[in-house]
Amino acid sequence: MLFSVHLSPLASGVMSKSFVPDDFDPPRGLSQPQFHLVPLDVEHNESDHAAWTSSIAHIRSTPGYESGKWPPSGGMSLEENRGDLERHAHDFAERSGFTFTVLKPRTAEVLGCVYIYPMTDGEHDAQIHSWVRADVGMLDSPLHSAVSSWVAEQWPFGNVRYAERSS
Repeated sequence: MLFSVHLSPLASGVMSKSFVPDDFDPPRGLSQPQFHLVPLDVEHNESDHAAWTSSIAHIRSTPGYESGKWPPSGGMSLEENRGDLERHAHDFAERSGFTFTVLKPRTAEVLGCVYIYPMTDGEHDAQIHSWVRADVGMLDSPLHSAVSSWVAEQWPFGNVRYAERSS
């Protein structure tokens, strides 16, 4: 998976338990020549698991992941990963967080992930995290740029926290 993006609602708009306005229809993806974003779901389990477990050190060196809390250094089982994907799909359905898998165009091969979730720091509406596999590390900056523009243009957030990338 390439990134994770976490967003929170704007001050205006009617809100439910979700962090986006009730009348907001979250985008279901983003298509770029080098990758496609689609909502993460259990159908991506094996490819997602293979993607991040093959790139733990690379992901931990990606801006936004320096704390070392994720991914777990010892990995996790395929079944545990499925549970994680089920939680992300539930968050998407409940509009409490939005996780997108980054796919290689015209395939189901997971390249990374993007997470959009609420921020509670009082300064940001949402927080975005993203990662890509080590073997496609050159996609990190293009993904960051595309997601930054996509969120600014199509999501209801005024101030998003998303760790900068070097060009």
